[in-house]
Amino acid sequence: MKIVHDYFIQMGGAERVVALMAEAFPDAEILTSATQYETLFPEFQGRKIRNSWMQHIPGINQHFKKLFPLYPFAFKSLGKISDEVVWMSSSGFAKWAEFTPETPVFCYCHTPPRFFWQPEGYLPYEVPNKAVQAVVKTMLPSMRKADFKAAQRMTHLIANSLTVQQRIKEFYQRDSVVIHPPVNVERFQVSRQSEDFYLIVSRLVGYKGLERAVVGLSKLGKRLIVIGSGPDKARLQSLAGPTVEFKGRLSDEEVTWHMQNCYAFVFPGLEDFGITPVEAQASGKPVLAFGGGGALETVKPGVTGMFFHQGTAESLAAIVPEFERQTWNPDVIRRHAEQFSEEAFLEKMLGLMERETGLQFPTKRPA
Repeated sequence: MKIVHDYFIQMGGAERVVALMAEAFPDAEILTSATQYETLFPEFQGRKIRNSWMQHIPGINQHFKKLFPLYPFAFKSLGKISDEVVWMSSSGFAKWAEFTPETPVFCYCHTPPRFFWQPEGYLPYEVPNKAVQAVVKTMLPSMRKADFKAAQRMTHLIANSLTVQQRIKEFYQRDSVVIHPPVNVERFQVSRQSEDFYLIVSRLVGYKGLERAVVGLSKLGKRLIVIGSGPDKARLQSLAGPTVEFKGRLSDEEVTWHMQNCYAFVFPGLEDFGITPVEAQASGKPVLAFGGGGALETVKPGVTGMFFHQGTAESLAAIVPEFERQTWNPDVIRRHAEQFSEEAFLEKMLGLMERETGLQFPTKRPA
């Protein structure tokens, strides 16, 4: 078994999925383009990670997105990867790695790259300079063509949600199976205590639509705590009223405390899946979410949360009075979250690989 991932430079939901697979396969070699070792999740400590030559580029940890033209060459430089099976995690360039013909590749697709396929919701935030945007746009047709070709080389495509399954069909013209990503629900306990704040835990990047919550809850005078960091922080702070507090990046223990003591969790963007709303529900907390994307699969309206349906701060603010009149049952919310556990993910993922390859993996299986 080999594990292939885009890069380990920012730690987020995708890296938590890889961490679980790395734990399940402790002897598997991990291949990637580059790694920021200072911020790696503890699950990767002591693991053999093979980086490409991009690891040695000065300043790569700060400028890794700007270096996107180099990633195809970086993955090809890893050579032809060969093993009895490869498990891949990708929302970017890992698919462009090369494999021997007899190696089955199970690609867990977090999404086809937004950069190529949905640039209108991505480039204005990630590449704000208009002149650079114009240059990048000229490169997109060839990048989409190469990404399509790379996707055809995957033996199996696994989508992390119905939303991503639809994108795989539309962009790659391929069928896929849906296996929701794992959530460590055991890290959270049901809490019946609530302080007076709404909570967001997220990377602060433009496409996540966080301004809808920042502006909407500011206008209502509701207290909002935002945990996370990212390039959109200054813009969001400029939009926030005095009831919004930006905490920056916090430890897992501090995030857990906020999850278990918030009044409700807010998930205002159109996401592929969304692990943090499930973590909040594992704490027994309801979710106020934009009614699109992965939230439609993780939030049960009227039972574990509510949706606002227009992508505006006004639409979010309009649903708040009804949300606050609702009575929420923390135990029911928790039970709903448990279907997205790590055990459920491993059972489905390993079961699929074993059925398709005929192999029996000597790894710890859920009881």
